[in-house]
Amino acid sequence: MTRTRTSARRPLLAGSAVALLALVAACGGADDGPTGDASTSAAPPATSSPTATPTPTATATGAPADADADAAAPAFPADTAADTADASADAALTVTDVRVGHHDGYDRVVFELGGTGTPGWRVEYVDAAVEDPTGETVDVAGDSPLQVVLTGTAYPHDTGLTEFPLRQPVTAAGTTAVTEAVLLGTFEAQSQAFVGVTGEPRPFRAYLLGDPVRVVVDVQE
Repeated sequence: MTRTRTSARRPLLAGSAVALLALVAACGGADDGPTGDASTSAAPPATSSPTATPTPTATATGAPADADADAAAPAFPADTAADTADASADAALTVTDVRVGHHDGYDRVVFELGGTGTPGWRVEYVDAAVEDPTGETVDVAGDSPLQVVLTGTAYPHDTGLTEFPLRQPVTAAGTTAVTEAVLLGTFEAQSQAFVGVTGEPRPFRAYLLGDPVRVVVDVQE
């Protein structure tokens, strides 16, 4: 219709035949596009909006110790009282690894054990880090020594497992509540360790995990 309206503006000196020829020419021009639609052929190619590419999630190196424990962790208590649990009757375990890690709001110490049964524990703040049974004072960095006594343990020559190196401080970058953890050894079905804590005694929680067997101690910031 646009082409027809344009041709109608020409002087009407030509006869109807001239007008008819102009109309035919105009209609022929509308079929020049490759698809038979001039407006379509003249339109710029459609461009799609760019699709946002998700930003890759960074993978932190040195992941926090035993992050899978978070789902099983109990709530932090409102005080700093001792935390205890009994070992199973068939427990005969050896501490094979000690790990320390920082998490949002707390620091974690993990005691991994191998052998049979499940361990018990007694975790409590003490006035000084004293080794049992020698009575010797142990140098543990920090202001408040948190003693960890794992029960249901056995000597390495009985379990056939390699015990984690004794008196070797274990630390981790970024911790604010825990300075270090030190395993002292096994005596009469108990394995003793100390966790150094900065400042005044802080609330902590202790709990058991399996596969592998672990006793986890979290100290609140």
